[in-house]
Amino acid sequence: MNVKNRTVFSNDNLPVLRGIDTESVDLIYLDPPFNSNRNYSAPIGSEAAGAAFKDTWTLSDVDNAWHGEIADREPALYQAIDAAELTHGKGMKSYLIMMAVRLLEMKRVLKKTGSIYLHCDPTASHYLKVTMDSIFGKNNYRSEITWRRATSTQKGSQHRSLRWGNNADMLLYYAASSSTSLRPERELTESEILKKFKHVDENGQRYYNDSAHIWRTPNMGERPNLCYEWRGFVNPHPSGWRLSKERLEEEYEKGNIVIRPDGKLERRKYLKDYKGASYGNIWDDVLPPAGEERTGYPTQKPVALLERIIKASSNEGDIVLDPFCGCATTCVAAERLQRYWIGIDISPKAVDLVQVRLKKEIGIFGDVIHRTDIPKRSEKLPNYRTHKHTLFGKQEGLCNGCRTQFPFRNMTVDHIVPQSQGGTDHEDNLQLLCGACNSTKGQGTQAELISRLKAQGVLR
Repeated sequence: MNVKNRTVFSNDNLPVLRGIDTESVDLIYLDPPFNSNRNYSAPIGSEAAGAAFKDTWTLSDVDNAWHGEIADREPALYQAIDAAELTHGKGMKSYLIMMAVRLLEMKRVLKKTGSIYLHCDPTASHYLKVTMDSIFGKNNYRSEITWRRATSTQKGSQHRSLRWGNNADMLLYYAASSSTSLRPERELTESEILKKFKHVDENGQRYYNDSAHIWRTPNMGERPNLCYEWRGFVNPHPSGWRLSKERLEEEYEKGNIVIRPDGKLERRKYLKDYKGASYGNIWDDVLPPAGEERTGYPTQKPVALLERIIKASSNEGDIVLDPFCGCATTCVAAERLQRYWIGIDISPKAVDLVQVRLKKEIGIFGDVIHRTDIPKRSEKLPNYRTHKHTLFGKQEGLCNGCRTQFPFRNMTVDHIVPQSQGGTDHEDNLQLLCGACNSTKGQGTQAELISRLKAQGVLR
């Protein structure tokens, strides 16, 4: 990994993401702008004072290069985004383009065993789902979690309400591949323990007993669907405890199978071996941040929410990335749970909030690394010019600008995304241009090149 633990970048997250090593992150949580058509700012006097962001999107907010990059590299994704413009307008298209170029990089940096959680609300959740299906694959969609963040925001009125109150956010959870694991386990409350584990054995251990599916029978011939006999007992149906004969013996040796006084078998399940129950996908037990946890940062999320995600989808020592880290809730939760973490936010206020919160909530101060540059990938790559022959074949001798055929010697290897903007020497970021197009493009983007060629009449 080419970025150190406890690093916060104050920069646009796109070039920073482009500079992070491929398949180096275990878990990504992002809480981006929601396209809510609102402007946010923290109250004066709060810890987050000075933090603000605009959540209104138009095509003028989107780099033209992003349009071309998605259209060229991910045509199916671009069509899905284009459809959003027809149903919702140009603002949604602009927002999705902004998100898509970043999600493509997040997919690249995520390990094959990794997970990603995108926090959103109903404004764009359906469009983001289609976008993530296109990028991560519809088969890697795992869950849509509903977090009840507040009581209803619909105010009482003497007039008829036009909608239900909006009091929930969504988290779209995707796996990087079929190798991704999940442990959605929670501890039982004291009342739940007493209700579920009613019995106490001779050693004072709490347990509950399973039905006695296996029992002693003197005439095994009367049970034609017999699975097996064990210590004079018979399993009369395969759906019994679903234990093999060997496993049944193993459980007996552990003391989990007990012969009752009535001659039947009892299977005990102990509290000490209980792994926890799943939360499901409706989370109404995590309250918004309150009291000392509140920083005043707009859209702040509770640490408990992030702790649940981090526990379920990572292990100690794993790397957690938050590319919209804001007031550093993800960083604080990851630190508490002994994970490594990286945060990115365009606001310089984020690093101050990380320092303040880690000092106040965990007692760590001065160990945060603040960077404003773009990291350089540590992956060993051949000189980018060595791809010239391969690119010439892929492009069939055509310049990727003016679309004119040229001899091999007249072609120049060019970076589609300029290196100054985080572009790399990987083959998928390289193309061949003729000398004239390469000169026209300069340090600009591919979309700017195409725009200039059209203006010059070279392209229609």
